[in-house]
Amino acid sequence: MTTTSPQATDRTDPVHTQLQYQLAVFARRMEQVRTSGGGGVGVLDRAAYLLLDRLERHGPANVKALAEALGVDSSTVTRQVAPLVAAGLVGRVQDPADRRAVRLALTSHGVGRLTEVRDGRAELTRRLVAGWPPEEQRAFCALLARFNLAMESYAADQQGQ
Repeated sequence: MTTTSPQATDRTDPVHTQLQYQLAVFARRMEQVRTSGGGGVGVLDRAAYLLLDRLERHGPANVKALAEALGVDSSTVTRQVAPLVAAGLVGRVQDPADRRAVRLALTSHGVGRLTEVRDGRAELTRRLVAGWPPEEQRAFCALLARFNLAMESYAADQQGQ
């Protein structure tokens, strides 16, 4: 697969035609790298990575809070967490505010696995942009973060309608 797109049509402009195509290529290549093991030791799928990262950054949380933070429904989080619990990466802990409730927490094994995967991903990213000047690396990161925020805002607006 090449990274050049078809020509723009009367209904689109060249920048947006190219951008949507590059995003599709990006998504495909990310999946190829992940499934080939190129994302680092002990590769985690995107959902598992984001769940573990959220628990590490924000501490134990209940399923509903995780679902809201990740922009998915509670049943999705429940389904995604099950294999993480089975693998010993996430554990259930008592909620200090309500002894009847449980929260999900990252285990020490989960912290180690997340660190391995994060380090592997960071190393891969370093390799991929090694030939880029530092200012381009920073600009790409800032623009990608801005794009992700725009997508998050769009998704929230769509859910609110």
